[in-house]
Amino acid sequence: MDIYTTIESPLGEILLAGDGSVLTRVSFDVGVPAGWRRVPSAFAEAERQFGEYFAGGRTSFELPCLSSGTEFQERVWAEVAAVPYGTTTSYGAIAARIGAPRDRIRAVGAAVGANPLLVLRPCHRVVAADGALTGYAGGLGRKHDLLTLEGVLQPQLWSVS
Repeated sequence: MDIYTTIESPLGEILLAGDGSVLTRVSFDVGVPAGWRRVPSAFAEAERQFGEYFAGGRTSFELPCLSSGTEFQERVWAEVAAVPYGTTTSYGAIAARIGAPRDRIRAVGAAVGANPLLVLRPCHRVVAADGALTGYAGGLGRKHDLLTLEGVLQPQLWSVS
């Protein structure tokens, strides 16, 4: 049985789930399956590290995580995990690094989209070849905000007429 908690962030509520010591899911979707048990203190260290990240004082996470995917997904996720804070890469670059042919770029995108550990495994750092923000399970607004936090993008200035 999985346990979970939710934490507040500048981008909304984040769901943390796992067995209490190892995270298996981090998402902005706070829907939980039947049978999961809420334990507010279960992921205190994760909550602390997320707080530091959103405050601009942390550029990487040191948390035990576990996810399972296909062999292809695991290869893609390993490349996503290696993208440094404050940088981006493209789906095509990830495909090239894992030795996937160009016709598998959509499959790379699907694997990135299936990432169960948002922010920890920084799929928000994967963009289109032209730099456009495309696809993010947390929503494109959050992807933009995460990349802004990391200094990749400039904050948007809105004018009200």
